[in-house]
Amino acid sequence: MGWLFLKVLLAGMTFSGLLYPLLDLSISGKTRAPKPNIVIILADDMGWGDLGANWAETKDTTNLDKMASEGMRFVDFHAAASTCSPSRASLLTGRLGLRNGVTHNFAVTSVGGLPLNETTLAEVLQQAGYVTAMIGKWHLGHHGSYHPNFRGFDYYFGIPYSHDMGCTDTPGYNYPPCPACPQSDGLWRNPERDCYTDVALPLYENLNIVEQPVNLSGLARKYLEKAVAFIEQASTSGRPFLLYMGLAHMHVPLSVTPPLENPGSQRPYRASLQEMDSLVGQIKDKVDHMAKENTLLWITGDNGPWAQKCELAGSVGPFFGLWQTHQGGSSAKQTTWEGGHRVPALAYWPGRVPANATSTALLRYCSIPTVELLESMGACRLSAWTITRPSTLLGEPKLVMGARVLSNSTLPLSFSTWKTMLQKLRPYREEAPSTRRCCQRSPGFLQMSFKTLLMTTAPERTTLRTLR
Repeated sequence: MGWLFLKVLLAGMTFSGLLYPLLDLSISGKTRAPKPNIVIILADDMGWGDLGANWAETKDTTNLDKMASEGMRFVDFHAAASTCSPSRASLLTGRLGLRNGVTHNFAVTSVGGLPLNETTLAEVLQQAGYVTAMIGKWHLGHHGSYHPNFRGFDYYFGIPYSHDMGCTDTPGYNYPPCPACPQSDGLWRNPERDCYTDVALPLYENLNIVEQPVNLSGLARKYLEKAVAFIEQASTSGRPFLLYMGLAHMHVPLSVTPPLENPGSQRPYRASLQEMDSLVGQIKDKVDHMAKENTLLWITGDNGPWAQKCELAGSVGPFFGLWQTHQGGSSAKQTTWEGGHRVPALAYWPGRVPANATSTALLRYCSIPTVELLESMGACRLSAWTITRPSTLLGEPKLVMGARVLSNSTLPLSFSTWKTMLQKLRPYREEAPSTRRCCQRSPGFLQMSFKTLLMTTAPERTTLRTLR
């Protein structure tokens, strides 16, 4: 009789759900897929037209073009802002500057940074068991608790702000020219204040300054070495990892290793772009070697090129905004015109991200409902890409609906929204470049961050911020 009662009790507990947690624990180790690794590479001041896969006139991004043919290229991808700090703050928090409090660039003299009540992607992934690293330009506060090591990154190697915000021992190419740090002990001021010669640019490893002033010509090589070492160590440890790289390319002053013997015979920007392309290619090769099937590799830009730097600035492709430049303005960095925030973007993840695909979707792409599901990530929902088509890397651009797109593109631009942050107030009307008139399109800042990768597309939308 006692055994019969026990059987009934166990059956009742099972059907009431009390044993479900125990059952889940017993099978979770067998059913859950490993957590994906995430590599984010953020280029600095890279124009939409600097990517050869976007713009046929560019011939200097062989590795990036190959990555585009093996992954997905987003041709209508927009940064959250057209300048450094606000764009980077939005990428790491998933919130626009008006919400996260970062609306301007931080300076050398800034004592604050990304507000401490903001949760970063690195902090969330740390709690999920990830090992995290930030390599490169931070520019979200460099004092006290604003340092990357206190914002979710286990390891940090890089510079605290832009490399034109401090003198270096090898200034690189810049307009006006950046002088090297003074060799004497006396204080030397640059009256134009363009290169911030009062302070030598520091290079940090975690909380320690390991070099000051920075050897700018060797900085890219050091970034590459640290990134490769981190990928190797993290992969060997068996833990999932987040690597966030803020490249010095393509911000001025431009550096090329080794320096050009005759800058007049070769455009410094082109040589620097080739160097960046090689760096990204080597990181991709390391990812392919260590964890190809389980790593999302993403590369994009923080904003458009710095047009005031003339031939030392990148290409905006077709988004050159003659309607504004005729009035003395600029279509690129630091403006709300499209060339300032429309940036190249590539996603690479064999077996998860479709190969040789181009998407005109503005915001929708591979998404995961909640951070808990990182432990059981399956294939990305392809329905997230509402408009995809085979990539045409070699196609010549032509005018379609007022914008230069690839030769077999017959679909209109697809605009979607996240949290209704973008409204199309007027239809976009633009004539051919030779007869272009005033643009009727209302540009808007969009939030595009890797927290969007961890959002659901239907029906309940759970962002990482709700998991704080």
